[in-house]
Amino acid sequence: MELVGILLAAGRGARFDRTGEQLKLLQARRSGPGQGEPIALAAARKLRSALTTVIAVVRPGDEPHQQTLRRMLEDAGCTVVDCSTASRAEEGMGASLARGVAARPDAAGWIVALADMPAIAPATIVAVRTAIEQGASCAAPYFNGRRGHPVGFSAACGPDLAALRGDTGGSSVLQRYPPVRVAVDDPGILLDVDTTDDL
Repeated sequence: MELVGILLAAGRGARFDRTGEQLKLLQARRSGPGQGEPIALAAARKLRSALTTVIAVVRPGDEPHQQTLRRMLEDAGCTVVDCSTASRAEEGMGASLARGVAARPDAAGWIVALADMPAIAPATIVAVRTAIEQGASCAAPYFNGRRGHPVGFSAACGPDLAALRGDTGGSSVLQRYPPVRVAVDDPGILLDVDTTDDL
């Protein structure tokens, strides 16, 4: 049994572009780690560097930018699954996370990353993975006392993760299973791309 990565890439990114003409996840960072490549691709490559299997959860639909995202993630070695329906994708991260877990319910656990966080160091992902492998129910990286991503969950959390709804992500599961704190020297765990300024 293996730990499986889940890359959450089903968000609409409305804060980035309310018109929907630009898909945030296809935009390139202008500086810093991952400069010049689409942010979702950078995030996928980081996760794939530490985990053999990565499930990328995307929005369903035939729009050209969604198809581009799907192909890009597949080319990066991810198994791409739809967040079942557009209405489920609109529910937010909880629904996407549940869909990712459902795609590999047999896993020993899951390392959950966000596709709009391209600057996380691969060593951080390895550290979270190691904490789960060593018996933690949940594990999360901390930088200067602040919790970031990715977050690891053991198989014991599977039923709770599979039942998630709404946009709270895995916070309810973390309340039930307080995460082991993994101290890292990695400010990238806190950097997500929400607006064009964040590029």
